[in-house]
Amino acid sequence: MESKTNLIIVGNGISGTTLARHVRKKSNRPILIISDEHPYFFSRTALMYVYMGHMKFEHTQPYEDGFWEKNNIQLLQDRVVRFNPEKQIIHLENGGFLPYGDLVWAVGSIPNKPGWPGETAKRVQGLYHKSDLEQLENWTPEIEKAVIVGGGLIGIELAEMLRSRGKAVCFLVRENSFWNTVLPAAESEMINQHIRGHGIDLRLNTTLKSITTDSEGAVSGVVTQDGETLSCQYVGLTVGVRPHIDFLRDSDLDCGKGIRVNRSLATNIPHVYAIGDCAEQISPLPGRPSVEAVWYTGRMMGETLAQTLLGQPTNYQPGPWFNSAKFFDIEYQTYGQVSAESDEKNERQWFWQHPTKSILVRWAFRPTNRQLLGVNSMGIRLRHQVLHQWLLEGITVDAAIDQLDQACFDPELTPQYQDEISLAFRSKQNMI
Repeated sequence: MESKTNLIIVGNGISGTTLARHVRKKSNRPILIISDEHPYFFSRTALMYVYMGHMKFEHTQPYEDGFWEKNNIQLLQDRVVRFNPEKQIIHLENGGFLPYGDLVWAVGSIPNKPGWPGETAKRVQGLYHKSDLEQLENWTPEIEKAVIVGGGLIGIELAEMLRSRGKAVCFLVRENSFWNTVLPAAESEMINQHIRGHGIDLRLNTTLKSITTDSEGAVSGVVTQDGETLSCQYVGLTVGVRPHIDFLRDSDLDCGKGIRVNRSLATNIPHVYAIGDCAEQISPLPGRPSVEAVWYTGRMMGETLAQTLLGQPTNYQPGPWFNSAKFFDIEYQTYGQVSAESDEKNERQWFWQHPTKSILVRWAFRPTNRQLLGVNSMGIRLRHQVLHQWLLEGITVDAAIDQLDQACFDPELTPQYQDEISLAFRSKQNMI
């Protein structure tokens, strides 16, 4: 039975927007999306390309402005500061309040700030919101040298952005190899070399101690834990993100790392849900983190909750893990589970690396029955639908490599290496 009560979604990222679209497809109930960042949904991952001049900001918006009115989805640019679940109302920063029938928190993430001295100085920032991009654009003429702290995906994006404007970039990474908590050693070392090959001063095993400022309170440099002083006019803090829920911690919501939800994405309060980066699974699926700050899982949470709100209770079941990124010129995809360090007892790995190019494919499989567990691809684009189906079916690594032609992308668009990979695998097949 269709609900006639209104649905309020706080946050207009991929999770909240997907939810609104899927509810609207099968329901006429009133829908309101609230965001204080920008009136319309845009692709957050495309912000770097706006700065680099590859597109304009309006190109990051997949729907034209009239889409929302046409589909009777109301938009409000404001900030929700608190809510009253007993009266089922939310309070807005401008002093107003609104009643809700169902309330969905889809407020995303914010950059971590570990508390370093000087981290609130002028020209110190993360890169997550549209306002961060605008600030960076305004500061760019003042920047000659930049220091980026933290070796994750946002850090390398920021390095590429600044290098595209001719800035000198020093990259501080506390681990002994880039992203080696996620990537196996060969992939991590490939990225180390690739970063340096693009003119980045990559400092491994290096942590930040403090940020120094000038007389006007702007960045003048950083001091590392080793006591070295590096002059700069900009510091990018990219040491991860956390759910944007601090303003809700004094409410009746059950909060841990994020807003705690059950498998159907419901919170401890009736008619209140959480999806996307801000949601924390009380009982995460095996091998999955409790907070999944990834684009595709956010979209799937929106699709899942839409079914529940349409009267078809549905549990969140995202299937095999998937993520993708880009390290300068190297495209990266990961499917299923590929450990940074396999234990050989539960997971065996084999990889093929091109002798001269930044190209590598790694296969993880179960030693007992050779069932495919996961695949990393660096510099080779694979078909998500094929890999996803292989992992669901539980085919062997041998069968997957025999059928590699099916997984390779259009040969007119990307080079093909399946013959080399298959030949190398067969030559070692009895040994792995």
